[in-house]
Amino acid sequence: MEKGGLVSVLTRAEVTAGQALGHLDEMRLGLVGTTRRRWGIRGVPIVQPLQRRYAWSYLVLLVDGEQSKPWWTWQPTMRSDDLLVTLADLRVADQVAAVVWDGAPAHRERRVRALGLPLLDLPPYSPELNPAERIFEEIRRHVEGEVYATLADKQAAVEAYLRALAAAPDRIRSLASWDWIHDALIQLAA
Repeated sequence: MEKGGLVSVLTRAEVTAGQALGHLDEMRLGLVGTTRRRWGIRGVPIVQPLQRRYAWSYLVLLVDGEQSKPWWTWQPTMRSDDLLVTLADLRVADQVAAVVWDGAPAHRERRVRALGLPLLDLPPYSPELNPAERIFEEIRRHVEGEVYATLADKQAAVEAYLRALAAAPDRIRSLASWDWIHDALIQLAA
């Protein structure tokens, strides 16, 4: 997919006007903490606790900015076997007509491509073209900088934030509905 080529790629994938287009990506969520900027009183040192436990899970997020709908699930790894189950669930749920995603190794696997769901690849090294990355930025802003007792606690914080985000369609639209995607979807044949 080259610059300005979304319409032609969607047409080749037989996506028509009015069908949902999902942008999918994965985020590794773990207990190794990250420091965040904090406000403080001048001259008083800020102490941030930092966690160093190596446990993680993967959040798979599909977002449709036009319809302001997120869909998410958790995977233990990013291997193609786990991705096959996730995509099969997505296909059964009939959430989208096509999925736009990056070229991660699990995304290029033959069995993943054979599922029958139109999978459209973004150009290499272009996370700025994927609206799911904007949602990930908001998730990180919300959950990082805290210490969680278990990975399940951190996942619960992410789940609560995603449920609140799903209940605010205007917020999702502001994060994930971009003009160039909207314009491409309008240009599709009915």
